[in-house]
Amino acid sequence: MTRRELRDYILETYGVEPDRPWAEYPENEVFRHPENRKWFALVMPVAGEKLGLPSGGRLDIVNIKCDAVLIGSLCARKGFFPAYHMSKSSWISAALDGSAPGDELKLLLDMSYNATAPRLRPRRDAAWEG
Repeated sequence: MTRRELRDYILETYGVEPDRPWAEYPENEVFRHPENRKWFALVMPVAGEKLGLPSGGRLDIVNIKCDAVLIGSLCARKGFFPAYHMSKSSWISAALDGSAPGDELKLLLDMSYNATAPRLRPRRDAAWEG
């Protein structure tokens, strides 16, 4: 999956356009829930050596909120890395160069979207308030 394919998938699936909150980094794109503004994906270019890759070239990645149990097994696979510049216990980075399978990225995006969704709180009934 490429950066463009990921952006198109997010727009089609969640109806979310990217936000570019840092003027000095216009290539960085944040995808947020419209209701609570929480991030569920961050796309940015990163130098390969910052991910532990031997090449010094830049690589587009997506940071996705992920279940801690999955992070270890995903990081052992091609195209996945410990989260760059995010909490490594609850986020993972995936390459957007085709090395991380697109179907898996879609599943992880769905999980991230759901994990960061607004929580519905039970409505307090006025009759029960004393």
